Amino acid sequence: MLTLDDLRAMILVLPETVETSAFGNPCFKVGDKAICFWNVGHDCPVFKVSFDERDLLIEAEPETFFTTPHHRPSPLVLARPQTVDPEWARVTVERTWRRLARRAMVKRYDAGRGEGEESA
Repeated sequence: MLTLDDLRAMILVLPETVETSAFGNPCFKVGDKAICFWNVGHDCPVFKVSFDERDLLIEAEPETFFTTPHHRPSPLVLARPQTVDPEWARVTVERTWRRLARRAMVKRYDAGRGEGEESA
């Protein structure tokens, strides 16, 4: 089970992320770019993924992933909180953050975690 509080905790540990609101829905951003939403009407998270990934997820796991006529034109996938894997959510959120955050920030984040360092 993935809750809004779980999602919030996953996202807000990433540098320069904030929680805002978009059309009455909790929205998480880095800078002015949205990473993820919580759709209040469907009571579920909405993740940014490519169209191809979205279609693959819906085909492979229709009990977890879906879209709506409103979301279909955008590279977004909705996930049922009862069945979505929290680790998949965490990885997807971080991948989206990496794509949207400033490169220098991602490098600092990785350096602080010991990633990207070469062995001597």
